[in-house]
Amino acid sequence: MVLSTLYVSAQTNGSNSPYSRFGLGNLSDQSQGFNKAMSGVALGFRNGHRINMQNPASYSAIDSLAFIFDVGITLQNANFKSGNNSVNAHNTTLDYIHAGFRLAPGLGFSLGFIPYSSIGYNFSESTYLGNHFNSGTAMSYTSTYSGDGGLHEVFVGLGWNPFADLSIGANIGYLWGSYSQDITQTFYEGGTATSSSNGLHRQIQADLSTYKIDIGLQYPIKIGKDDILTPGVTYGIGHTIDSPAHYYNYMTNGDTAKSTIEKAFDLPTSFGAGLAWAHKEQWKVGLDVTHQRWGNANIPQIINDQFVSTNTNYHNRTKVAVGGEWQPDAYSNKYLRRVQYRLGASFATSYYKVDGVDGPKEFGVSAGLGLPVSRNASNRSMVNVSFQWLRSAPGNSSLMSENYLRLSVGITFNERWFMKRRIQ
Repeated sequence: MVLSTLYVSAQTNGSNSPYSRFGLGNLSDQSQGFNKAMSGVALGFRNGHRINMQNPASYSAIDSLAFIFDVGITLQNANFKSGNNSVNAHNTTLDYIHAGFRLAPGLGFSLGFIPYSSIGYNFSESTYLGNHFNSGTAMSYTSTYSGDGGLHEVFVGLGWNPFADLSIGANIGYLWGSYSQDITQTFYEGGTATSSSNGLHRQIQADLSTYKIDIGLQYPIKIGKDDILTPGVTYGIGHTIDSPAHYYNYMTNGDTAKSTIEKAFDLPTSFGAGLAWAHKEQWKVGLDVTHQRWGNANIPQIINDQFVSTNTNYHNRTKVAVGGEWQPDAYSNKYLRRVQYRLGASFATSYYKVDGVDGPKEFGVSAGLGLPVSRNASNRSMVNVSFQWLRSAPGNSSLMSENYLRLSVGITFNERWFMKRRIQ
């Protein structure tokens, strides 16, 4: 109930960024409590005490005795800077809700909720037109841009270990959300809004819903007495979303033009490859590379006063993340030796262009702790705390730069529901 209240009252769709007006908005990193502090590294990670939804093949490793429930929130402070202007914004978001358990030997099950993207912005810019040729008063207009919405996903997943060490898995999800963008232009004469020239109000609206399928594979390789190297790959199926987008062009004289594009959006095909190296049960390091084919995805846009669905102004997005975790002794009776210490770093390109220029590149570093909830070494429940700094750095100095500080808290309940106790 507390998390629901946070989600409804405090979340502003997870974004205040003007860049969320492009494409489907700002994309969620979809990381969880255990890997947020490792900048989202996950594709090669397997652990029987965690749910790793970023590679569903990992579900086959879920402990046979455990029921796992995982939930997380993030508190974010964002700073947006353009020239000498700077603005701060605060958000609280629900990051994910997951549950998982084993159905049969080598067969794990998971279900959950996770955001996919967020749209939330409101900004304006003024343009000076010159002086009126009769009165000599200054003429100008102000353009106001605002948007709201985002996509969310609920899913069920299976991970299966059919033979040897090979595991395969799939998440099958339902993706839904809203998409709303507004552009308003108001003309001024001498600082006062004028009715001599018609103002402009344009609006794009859509309610989206579709399926989402992600497939994963993992193959642990023992490379020594105490070391395991696990490659992991994922594939997300891209397709056209069977939802229309509506365009409204309102004029102050009362005229309205409306047009509709059926199947206006595409979900991009995605690929991922990762490698994780585990030594004993003490430390793990991983490297992930993910790639999304936004250059082939159509998005509704207004181009030269025409409402079209096109991939113009979009290009493919690539993200590289590296991270690691160290736990001195998972079975120690000393609390601090069971704490998990994590670090990570990431780099990502944008998937859109702004006025013909590639959007900002994203750099991030993160750190955090996995804190056991009990001094009992057999208890696997964990509180995951992470701190993350992200910077969106545009290649063009005229574009806005963004800096984010995030505090994320995730709670993993790992209870032994399926243990059969015997009394002799």
